[in-house]
Amino acid sequence: MPMSVSLSHRPLETAAPQKPEAASLAKRMLIMLGVVGIFILAIGGWKVSQIRTAIAQAKAFAPPPTAVTTAVAKRERWQPVLSAVGSLRAINGVTVSTDLAGIISEIAFQSGSAVKKGDLLVKLDTKQEEAQLRAAQAHLDWAKVSLDRQRSLVTDGAVSRSDYDSAENEFQQATAAVDDARALIARKTITAPFDGLVGIRQIDLGQYLNVGAPIVSLQSIDPIYVEFALPQQDLDRIATGKKIRLKAAGVTGEQFEGVITAINSLVDESTRNITVQGTVGNTDHKLRPGMFVNVDVLLPEQEVLSIPASSISYAPYGDSVFVVKDKPGPDGKPVKEVQQQFVKLGPSRGDLVSVLSGVAEGDEVVSSGAFKLRSGIPVQVNNSVQPGDNPNPNPPNT
Repeated sequence: MPMSVSLSHRPLETAAPQKPEAASLAKRMLIMLGVVGIFILAIGGWKVSQIRTAIAQAKAFAPPPTAVTTAVAKRERWQPVLSAVGSLRAINGVTVSTDLAGIISEIAFQSGSAVKKGDLLVKLDTKQEEAQLRAAQAHLDWAKVSLDRQRSLVTDGAVSRSDYDSAENEFQQATAAVDDARALIARKTITAPFDGLVGIRQIDLGQYLNVGAPIVSLQSIDPIYVEFALPQQDLDRIATGKKIRLKAAGVTGEQFEGVITAINSLVDESTRNITVQGTVGNTDHKLRPGMFVNVDVLLPEQEVLSIPASSISYAPYGDSVFVVKDKPGPDGKPVKEVQQQFVKLGPSRGDLVSVLSGVAEGDEVVSSGAFKLRSGIPVQVNNSVQPGDNPNPNPPNT
């Protein structure tokens, strides 16, 4: 029999919608994101506030004043000079020699000693010449006796005039022979031609001396010449009679004064310099010919505005100094600030330099520490230790 299947129909179960829960979750997420955003904004605002505060503090920060030393620009009278390098030369200087050969029989000087004009230096052997002199003198004496006799006889008319003339001629010849022998002896007796100092002798006793052989150097060194060269553009600033001052290497701490005595008539075509000669007193004989010297030609005094050379900041675009000025501070009290000022420089003298423009008399300028300055910064003046400002410094070991 057929089976009957009964099918029962049940409704399909579907998930119930969860709309209320999802909305709640989304709401919580938005709240969390808002809180995080607010926190981030708060942190950012706090950091921005810190940065702004730091910037304001940096702008308000004033560096401590820079320690410097200062000097006041002042008027002085300077003796300008023209400086040059020169050499010394003796007024009279020769190498003593002889024009006759012979054997040295006497040396009458000591090396390095002072001699006077006419003092005996060297004598050559003159035994032969002295014998010739004695013979000539004897002949002269006989000729004189004969002449006197002939003179009395010719007066009485006992002899002819020609006999008298012959006697007179013989007397003259005998006189000339004596003079010749004496001159020969004198040429072998070598004396000083002028006052001066002799050098180291180059001969020995008993030595055979050839014609022209050097005996000793003789130099007249008081006074002494100094010769130096100056550029042709200084020609109108020098003249004979102007005073000069010189220092010599090896003569420590001493200056010598003299005058210009000659100016060369020619200018050197290769250097365009002119040679100048001065005369300097040398009573102590400390200056010697051939010495190297520094020469200053003294020019008329002039008034200059001077500051220490250490104040100058040298640069390719111009030389400058820092001038200290009083400015009112934030609290109303005056503070010292520096302003950079460009200057035009003149001649220098020792540790000082003259200023032609850019600085006025009485201005206070920075004399040390200028390398770390710029315009407008405050400074603290401490002049307990100052750099040198000697117009005539004498450094050690110079």
